[in-house]
Amino acid sequence: MRWVNIRQSRTDTSLMTELVFLPGLAADAVMWQHQVAAMPSHLDVVVTNVHARHTTLQEMAAALLQEHPGDLILVGASMGGSLAMEAVRQAPERVKALALLGTNARPETDAMRTLREATINMFRQGRTKAILKVNLPMAFHPSRADDAALLQTYLDFVLEAGAEQLIQQTRALMSRPDARPHLSEITCPTLVLCGDADRLTPPECSREIAGLIQGAEFQLIGQCGHMLTMERPSEVNAALLAWLAHVAPAPHAGGFKSGPSREPSPSSAH
Repeated sequence: MRWVNIRQSRTDTSLMTELVFLPGLAADAVMWQHQVAAMPSHLDVVVTNVHARHTTLQEMAAALLQEHPGDLILVGASMGGSLAMEAVRQAPERVKALALLGTNARPETDAMRTLREATINMFRQGRTKAILKVNLPMAFHPSRADDAALLQTYLDFVLEAGAEQLIQQTRALMSRPDARPHLSEITCPTLVLCGDADRLTPPECSREIAGLIQGAEFQLIGQCGHMLTMERPSEVNAALLAWLAHVAPAPHAGGFKSGPSREPSPSSAH
C-alpha cells in the first residue's frame, strides 16, 4: 500500500479536502487499510509516514504541515494521535477536523520512561522479535489471542520497521510534550475513540482528552484493545463515517461544520 495520495488515481483531487491518517508507533499504512477502503470518495485520503523520517513529534508535525499544505482532517491512532495534537498546536487554523484513537495526551511518566529504556536496550541486543511477542497480548483484546492472522499482521509491520525505527520512534514518544494545556484551545470538530479494554492507553486517557476539547464526541469500542482499527474495523469505520458525514459532507451538502457551533452528540463527553 502506498503511503500518500492513495485515492489520487481514482479522480481529480485538486478540489478535495485532504484526510491524513497518522499511524502509531512502528506502524504503517496496513493498520489503516480497512479505514482507507471505506472513506468517502470526495475526500483525498493520505497515510503519512513522517513518524518514520523525523526524531521528535515537533519535527514530525512540522513536516506533516509542510508536506500537506491547505486544510486538513487529521485521524491519528496512539502515537499518531499525539502527533495530530502537536500538529493542531502548531497550526490550529489548518486543521478543520480531528479524530484521536487510543491516544494519550499526558507526558511520559518516570516509570514508563524506565521501562522503555530497558526495552530499547533489548532492541539493541537483537531481541526485537522476542520482546514484541511477549508484549503482543497488551496490544489486543484477550478475545483476539487466538487470531493468528491478525496478530501476525501486526508483528509483520512492526518487524518490518526494524529495531532502529522502534528505538527512534520510542524516544520521540518518550519526549512528547504534555498536550493537555493546549486541548482547550482546539475548536475544530473532534472525535475521540478508544477500545474499552485498551491496556496501553486506557479509556481514562481518552475520556480526559474528550473532556478538555470543547464539544468533543467520545465513543468506546466494545470488546476491543489498543489496535482498534485492526480489531474492530467495522465499528471504527461506522464511527468515522458518521462523524465525517457531519463535519466534512460531500460538496453538494455544504462545507465544514465549525466546532463550537455544532450541537453535542448524545455520546459527547460533556
